[in-house]
Amino acid sequence: MADTLAAEYDEYLAEGRIWGLVDRERIKKIKFPRVSQNIVQRYLAVSDLTTSVSDVLDSLGIVGAVPASYLRPLAHGQKVVGPAVTIRNLVERKTPTQGYHDKDFIRMSTRDIYYLAEPGDVLVTDTGGDLSISNMGAQSCTVAQSRGLAGSIVYGAVRDAGSIRELGYPVWSCGVTPLTGKFRIEAIEMNGPVTLHDVRVEPGDLMIADDSGVCVVPFEHVEHVIDEIESIAAAEERMTNLIVEGAPISELKPLFRKRYSS
Repeated sequence: MADTLAAEYDEYLAEGRIWGLVDRERIKKIKFPRVSQNIVQRYLAVSDLTTSVSDVLDSLGIVGAVPASYLRPLAHGQKVVGPAVTIRNLVERKTPTQGYHDKDFIRMSTRDIYYLAEPGDVLVTDTGGDLSISNMGAQSCTVAQSRGLAGSIVYGAVRDAGSIRELGYPVWSCGVTPLTGKFRIEAIEMNGPVTLHDVRVEPGDLMIADDSGVCVVPFEHVEHVIDEIESIAAAEERMTNLIVEGAPISELKPLFRKRYSS
C-alpha cells in the first residue's frame, strides 16, 4: 500500500500535479475508485435530490444527511453531485500575529488537493465546524473551478462570499467570516476520512448537495440508492397522476401501502 502510494505520488510529481505545500506523508490516498459520469447524471436528473437520497439512506440504516441548517449553500438554486476528495484541518498553536512575525510557512493550502483531484470531484473540508476561521476564499475557489471541481463542502467557514457567488462556484459551509485561515489552520491530512457534522466521509463517497443540505452516499451503495430513487419516483408520479385525475381512495390505498409500508 505504501509502495503504491509512493509510486502514485512520484507519477503525479512528474506530471506537474504536486505543489508540495503539504508533506507527502499527510496524503493518504491519490488514486481511488470513482463513480461513473452516467451515474452522476442520473442523480442530477432527480428533483428534490437530497430529500430523495436521505429517504433511501434511512431505509438502509445509514447516517448520511446533513440539513442546510448546519451546511448552507452560499447561493440558492445550485445542485452538486460528485466523488469526495478530502482535507482535514487543525488549528495552529501560535497566534496569527506570531506566525506573521516569524514568517511561518502557510500550512492551510488547498492547492495540493485541487491538483490531486479529478474533474467533477467535490472537495470536502473538515475544520470541526469552526465558524470563525476561513477554510477558503474566492482565489481558492477560482483554482478549484479552473481544475474542474464540481463544488466544495466546508465543515467550517469561508470568506469572500460575494466574489464566490459571482464566480458561480457552488459552496456549502457552516458560516461566513472575514478572518483568513493563514497562520490559523493547518492541513493535517488529505484524502483520509473526515466528518461533516455527524456524517463520516471517505474519499470516493458520492457527495450530493442542494438547497436542502448535503447527503453522503457510501461508494458501495451508490448504484442501489439511485435505482431505489428512480423506482420510487416512478411510483409517486403514478400516484400524483391518479390524485389529479380524481381516482377513488380504494385505488390509491394499494399504492400508498406499497410506498410506505417498508
